[in-house]
Amino acid sequence: MARGRLLAVRNVAKAWLLLGGLVSALFAFGWWLGGFRLGSVFFVVGLLMAATVHWYGPRVVLASLRARELPLAEAPALHSTVESLAAKAGVERPRLFLLADGHPRALAVGRGASWSGLALSEGLLGMMSPAELEGVAAHLLGRVRHRDVVVETPAVVVAGWLVEASRIGGWLERALLFVLGPVAASIVQLLLSPKRVLAADAFAAGVCESPHPLADALVRLEQAQELISFQASPTTEPVYVVNPFEPVGLAAMFHTHPAIAERVQRLRDLDPEWRERLRAA
Repeated sequence: MARGRLLAVRNVAKAWLLLGGLVSALFAFGWWLGGFRLGSVFFVVGLLMAATVHWYGPRVVLASLRARELPLAEAPALHSTVESLAAKAGVERPRLFLLADGHPRALAVGRGASWSGLALSEGLLGMMSPAELEGVAAHLLGRVRHRDVVVETPAVVVAGWLVEASRIGGWLERALLFVLGPVAASIVQLLLSPKRVLAADAFAAGVCESPHPLADALVRLEQAQELISFQASPTTEPVYVVNPFEPVGLAAMFHTHPAIAERVQRLRDLDPEWRERLRAA
């Protein structure tokens, strides 16, 4: 419990560092261009951008992935499952969103305890058993409980802005991407450690009272990803349960997840006698 609070405080501090750095960078740029007066203008613009990233960042990420909110009447069982898990996890019930594609993936976004959202794809809902789906949802709720989403969401938004900024360069697009891509990736890598994913895995095992639902789900996701492809901005990689992108090119720079094999092994190690029980059954 104390470790969870420490993780939450650390992530909130990282979020403030990111947003404060954004404001400071714009102020410094304005000062360099035109002195204190222009710097003050850029400072105000930076404050507005930071507020936008904090309050509307989750919506920006969901909109970029074309997620739509999932009504209670459309998936009552899923809503009931997530509400029950949220109560066990000690977090407010998140809003549920649907990704209308066949690629099995799930993600969490949010701005803290006041607002969070889980997005699951049609492909994931169609292939997961109820127990595996609980494991995935519990992992995402662990991200919410530890406030990972508080820093992941703005990091993804800012990184996405930097990458998209290269597209305005016309014939300079490749050169701009060569510069801005590594800058965006550095922000993500500096703020987001793979350990946050492992901590959410362990949290999910506790909420589900077994590490195996999530471990089984991770194995199934790894197998399915080899068969189904999709397209999205690789800057969104940190918010997913597993990395859905092939680690090549630009996507390789935004890789923040541990290997699935390592995660599964760590989960299985939480119940070292599971193989013996399986043979006995």
